[in-house]
Amino acid sequence: MQDRIVVVTGAGQGIGRELARQFAAAGAVVAVADLNLAKAQAVQNEIEEAGGRARAVMVDVGSKDSVEAMVATTVEQFGRIDVLVNNAAIFATLNKVVFDQIPLEEWERVLRINITGTYLCACAVAPVMREAKWGRIINISSDSVPRGVANYLHYVTSKSAIIGMTNAMARELGPHGITVNCIRPGAIATEVERIHNPTEAFRIRVLGEQCLPKGQLPEDLAGAIIFLATPAAGFVTGQTIAVDGGLTHNS
Repeated sequence: MQDRIVVVTGAGQGIGRELARQFAAAGAVVAVADLNLAKAQAVQNEIEEAGGRARAVMVDVGSKDSVEAMVATTVEQFGRIDVLVNNAAIFATLNKVVFDQIPLEEWERVLRINITGTYLCACAVAPVMREAKWGRIINISSDSVPRGVANYLHYVTSKSAIIGMTNAMARELGPHGITVNCIRPGAIATEVERIHNPTEAFRIRVLGEQCLPKGQLPEDLAGAIIFLATPAAGFVTGQTIAVDGGLTHNS
């Protein structure tokens, strides 16, 4: 990953923060993109203190203007974008609710950020990658899709759409030397997961369902995602890879 230019959205905390740190440790220059600029700047500082290279940039992935400005700023600073990791999504602020009681405004907000946000970011980087005849787009789905997790229909629907989007984008962008793949994480121990699943009983149940009896951490995703961003993964595209310790295998 030496000197590759990588954009990670939702990089101010949780999975995105760890991915930004790991890409930088692998030698990449990371655009730490987040709606909360202060959090993005804190991650930039962490990376730089560790000897890496990063730049914080504010982005609202649900806004076409904001996404295009983020991409333009990154290209202006670094000359290109090699890798996009579409990590930004809404989950932490959602409440468990029966699907026919989800407020329409919340349904539309989740789909706008989780689906349209992924789409807008891909749209903005695609011309840059086409010109370079090389690129990697890595989307993030969820184990909630094959498991059909109840009371989060808006979230599950949005993450299901990411898989279809990945498949179609891979076909369209393949002729231009751009691969598009998707990672499907399991139950990751971040501040977000702790908000929704605070009990020890939940943790024990998840460990019992996994093939690997250990809690999943954000860094457990980094190896697969960084691999997909490298030249070594140049013949891998249109794939959704479960990185979940075997959780869905046993569900």
